[in-house]
Amino acid sequence: MPLSKISAARELNDEQLGEAIVAVKRQLFQLRLQKATRQLEKPHQFKHARHRLSQLLTVEGERNRAASLSDQEQN
Repeated sequence: MPLSKISAARELNDEQLGEAIVAVKRQLFQLRLQKATRQLEKPHQFKHARHRLSQLLTVEGERNRAASLSDQEQN
């Protein structure tokens, strides 16, 4: 399974982006729980989930910076 592309994260609206971030954080928690109880079968899922989370947080940060920059220009 290939890693996801950041372009897919950029296509999400703000609400979907927030929901996706929460979903990936929940997935990472479940993976850590499975690892602790020795039920984890696919350890590569950690890499994919962390990669996806970093993409989502990057897009969120870009949008926040763009919004604050436009607010400063208006004032």
